[in-house]
Amino acid sequence: MSSEGPVGPAFNDAHRRVFQPGRLSVGLMTPVDARPDRMADVREALELAALADRLGFAALWTRDVPLMIPQGSDNTASALDDPFLWLGALAGATRGIAVGAAAIVLPLRHPLHVAKAALSLDRLSGGRFILGMGSGDRPAEFAAFGQDLDHRAEAFRNRWATVRAALSPDVDERLAVTAATGGFEVLPAPARRIPMIVVGSARQSLQWTASHADAWATYHREEARQEGRIELWQRALEQKGVGAKPFVQSVQLELLADPDAAPEPLELGLRSGRRALIAYLRRLRAMGVAHVLFNLGRGRSAREVIEELGAEVLPALVTDD
Repeated sequence: MSSEGPVGPAFNDAHRRVFQPGRLSVGLMTPVDARPDRMADVREALELAALADRLGFAALWTRDVPLMIPQGSDNTASALDDPFLWLGALAGATRGIAVGAAAIVLPLRHPLHVAKAALSLDRLSGGRFILGMGSGDRPAEFAAFGQDLDHRAEAFRNRWATVRAALSPDVDERLAVTAATGGFEVLPAPARRIPMIVVGSARQSLQWTASHADAWATYHREEARQEGRIELWQRALEQKGVGAKPFVQSVQLELLADPDAAPEPLELGLRSGRRALIAYLRRLRAMGVAHVLFNLGRGRSAREVIEELGAEVLPALVTDD
């Protein structure tokens, strides 16, 4: 797929690193050692970010969790730093790896604030930022922020358009924002397009996402079901006549120490030795997945898993099958 946007200048460096034609790249959700009962260790997080950068991972991602609301089977609450500040710290500790939001809860944020943060982070990172956005799904957060849960699909579309215009390198496209701000820019236009991806459904049709997003990210599914989703995505792109756009998949991963361990299904992922993992990733590549984003499990140390992935798995993805 080309690094050129639908119109205007090329995408930024993040797009070129994460979305490479015919290749499958690998990223990590951060903090990689996240625990519900404590904040992430900042020093360790920055060390692991630098390690992933050196080993050739494509991207570091983080989530937007506005409030510590208990959820899940164990009724725990996630304690995560502000995503833009967190990614800024990771960008400062690294040199080439992309940093991405997966995903900003757009209906809970003013679009001009999102645009300001995105433009700033892209500039400060040297063009290494990817902006993923979703619609959110936790009623208590919408109530706390005074937003209407039932209208989040419309809010997502409207705010997306504002962010897209504010982030555009194209003067005419940015007029949609300056007309609403009395002629004032959020920041000077970026030299290159900042990729904007839809994470999850965002309560939009695939056709809408195909038309407006630069990529689509969704969660792990059983392979036959995921292949069907990819086919639907490709069909939507064809219907809209917008050309190829990347498909991104998250995977909950528990990498076992035994490299020959057979794979076992996990909720939203798998437990596996590295050889079966490599075979799985090659199948995903053949299906049309452009980027896999790993959520690392709690078995082995994060450092040990990152080192094995970097030394054994990533090189296998760039060699012929």
